[in-house]
Amino acid sequence: MMLMQKRQSSFLFGGNAPYVEEQYELYLADPASVPDGWRAYFDALRETPASDGSDRDDEPHAPVVSTFVDLGKRSPASAMTLDDGLAIARKQVAVQSLIAAFRMVGTRKAKLDPLLWTSPHAPVELLPTFYGLSSADMSTRFSTADTFLFEDDATLREIVSALEQTYCGTLGAEFMHLSDAGERRWWQMRLESTRARPSFSVAEKHRILERLTAAEGLEKYLHTRYVGQKRFSLEGAESLIVLLDELVRYGASKKVSTVVMGMAHRGRLNVLVNIAGKPLRALFDEFDGKNGDDLPAGDVKYHKGFSSVTQTSDGPVDVVLAFNPSHLEIVNPVVQGMARAKGEVSGAGDGSDVLPVEIHGDAAMSGQGVVMETLSLSYTRGHGTGGTVHIVVNNQIGFTTSDPRDTRSSFYCTDIAKMIEAPVLHVNADDPEAVAMAVRLALDYRTAFRRSVVIDLVCFRKHGHQEQDTPNVTQPLMYRSIAGHPGARTVYAQRLIQEGAVSTGQVEDYVNACRDGLERARESEAPAASGRQHDIPAWPKFLEDYSGPVIYGPPLPAQVRALAQQISTVPDGYELHPLVGKMMAARREMAAGTKPIDWGMGEHLAFASLLGAGVDVRLSGQDSARGTFNHRHAVLHNQKRTSRSDGVYIPLDHVDKARGRFAVTNSILSEAAVLAFEYGYSTVNRNALVVWEAQFGDFANGAQVVIDQFIAAGAAKWGQLSGLTLFLPHGQEGQGPEHASARLERYLQLCAQDNMRVCQPTTPAQLFHLLRMQAAVFDRRPLVVMTPKSLLRHPEAVSTLDDLAKGAFREILGDTQVEASRASGVERVIACSGKVYFDLLAHRRTSGGADIPLIRVEQLYPFPSRQLAAEFARYPNLKTVVWCQEESRNQGAWGAIEPQLREILPSAAQLQYAGSPASASTAPGYHSAHAARQAALISDAFAM
Repeated sequence: MMLMQKRQSSFLFGGNAPYVEEQYELYLADPASVPDGWRAYFDALRETPASDGSDRDDEPHAPVVSTFVDLGKRSPASAMTLDDGLAIARKQVAVQSLIAAFRMVGTRKAKLDPLLWTSPHAPVELLPTFYGLSSADMSTRFSTADTFLFEDDATLREIVSALEQTYCGTLGAEFMHLSDAGERRWWQMRLESTRARPSFSVAEKHRILERLTAAEGLEKYLHTRYVGQKRFSLEGAESLIVLLDELVRYGASKKVSTVVMGMAHRGRLNVLVNIAGKPLRALFDEFDGKNGDDLPAGDVKYHKGFSSVTQTSDGPVDVVLAFNPSHLEIVNPVVQGMARAKGEVSGAGDGSDVLPVEIHGDAAMSGQGVVMETLSLSYTRGHGTGGTVHIVVNNQIGFTTSDPRDTRSSFYCTDIAKMIEAPVLHVNADDPEAVAMAVRLALDYRTAFRRSVVIDLVCFRKHGHQEQDTPNVTQPLMYRSIAGHPGARTVYAQRLIQEGAVSTGQVEDYVNACRDGLERARESEAPAASGRQHDIPAWPKFLEDYSGPVIYGPPLPAQVRALAQQISTVPDGYELHPLVGKMMAARREMAAGTKPIDWGMGEHLAFASLLGAGVDVRLSGQDSARGTFNHRHAVLHNQKRTSRSDGVYIPLDHVDKARGRFAVTNSILSEAAVLAFEYGYSTVNRNALVVWEAQFGDFANGAQVVIDQFIAAGAAKWGQLSGLTLFLPHGQEGQGPEHASARLERYLQLCAQDNMRVCQPTTPAQLFHLLRMQAAVFDRRPLVVMTPKSLLRHPEAVSTLDDLAKGAFREILGDTQVEASRASGVERVIACSGKVYFDLLAHRRTSGGADIPLIRVEQLYPFPSRQLAAEFARYPNLKTVVWCQEESRNQGAWGAIEPQLREILPSAAQLQYAGSPASASTAPGYHSAHAARQAALISDAFAM
């Protein structure tokens, strides 16, 4: 009798002919569109020979319906009408809709809030009544063929219970936005087959408790030992330590050898000690005001990074926590760059052994634009890292004085991750086992699909923004709930005691052992320098006008010519665009020595010579492959290509016996994220010339945080060395503001303590030697190059092959057109930098002033005082030194170098400025105004 009832209430019952026909129609259109059970049945049906010998591919629907009607006639329920069957079929569809709703929005009913201060509002889509199902249907059995909840079918009551367990517990998952059906199916299988319930051994539960105890113990110890000191406590989010510990240890089982983490200051000290391995003694010394770093500036303790090796049962894992300023999410792309470089340098294969981990704040993730920019890099060819684990420390408030309703416009702070179709796991921080399970799911998914995943750790913040804050002033309701919360460790310990997995005495033992360890570390005399801070070398003691110890000398003339021939050769039958063909033909003439070297060829030869010497070259920017101004064409495209996968030829990939790797990438339309990525990359791959190129130099403004906090100050604050090179197109060309100035003055304002080099070369040979020098110096520092626009094709901004094969970069280019015999008669010299030199030169030829030397300052920082003073000394009767610049007086180099010019000025000479007056904008918006301004400043430079 029970079997009969089951058959009558199952959607497989023969009276459901209309539903069956609907499924068959879907199957005929797309077999993948129906559940696995139906697909298997229809496959078998079509494989059965038809009675008339016809082809099953043209099977009409009527015989299929008849088949099920016949089945109904042979069943005990043969008296059921077609309408009865249709009603049951509709209910089956309703059940399927209910299942889909739980998969889509089940998290909104999940038990995610450890404070329970706001009740979850379950969407009506999660109610069976929304789909016309009533209490009378709860005992009816429905198919579960398209789920992993039951083997075959189950009652509606059982199905609803299983769905709530799976999608509405302390671990909720969002994955239905994934476009790949296989990935969605993977998540359904992993969650539904286990009801999203973790399963850990007693030993694993003990480790979770121990990690919670360590996290809580450190915070409590610091709170009582260092009263009132700012530390940005992790209290309320201690499960983060469980999460990261599991990430490292379970990651090792997935062949992860390196974990690169980035995070802001909240909980950073706890992560430094309990995950990155920073010695407690070193942390206590920082609280006690003892500075262990021999750095010009140093930084506060909750900005510092650290690295160490963690031993796991599956092997060692290198754990790195990147340095980060208070600019919250700006470290994200830096982490991505470090991870990419580590994956390439290790040579382990596809880089999957390096795991980037970004730890976000809830308000910052939805509020900081660099998060979106970095997410956009995720799967690009030049910046992808094979999947990132994103962790949100979601304290549900954002920042102390805010109302959660004002922190974002999306439902979840993680919704931004859906732009890259990242699955999101929301987990209650009071259930550390669910937290650990989320980690395993995330890593399994990343391993299987090489894609990113988000873990939203829903927790709270016990104190305000920092320990001196009083959050009750603006958040009385939330902090009333927080005051009554015993802490995640206590909650979990009580749970384990109830399970019998641990005794009260063992819980106390963990607490005592943690406290005793902290006390021993506090009283020890062990040196604080143990461990690593990214293997930081000593602060580089740069000399004045330092040009660096060169690892290898300039190439021989024959080598330069050979390289020139190699990079100007195109395979036979390769059809170039006429404009590109003309350029390559010109490069072949340059290789033969019958045409002077232009900017693009000089740059290519610098790259080729480095590749041949075993140095990697990486170039990234929005138009870098072609060059914004069509001067580079590092990637050639066959005009006969028939698909995206063919027709691309990169000459620099064909340098004979090259041991270095060349990579050129057209990046996403971002400045901050891409520049930060390249900075991170450059800190890891020290055997590479890493170049970021702005489309226009002005656009680097969008990455000012990266420039200020990392490029200019990273070495002084953290001892983190970078050899990153910036190409910033610069020069007044009449194209209006935002296309005129790379803001040279800003970089010079940031220059101090030999932290970087700022140059404005005017010839291809100067660029050639400058780039080789940048790649060769042992103590790396950033290089900012003000690159030209009109000079890229200027007939006089050229060099010879011999210029490249001989000599070195020269900080000062004196005037060779003024003969030594006439030097004693010189009373006026004009010093300048960049493109304006050629404007001055043209004016001197046409308007007089042939005895006025023009001196080019090719390096503006470190300022070449000695070389420039020697150049002035060539003119014993010098009375006037003019500094001429095309930038406005409050911009350009004048403000930074005026004091230094006065220091080296001959005693009988005076200093004058020739240029435009101060301006709020970087350039005129009208071409006529630009032309008039240029003419005036050039004339002023020669005026007596």
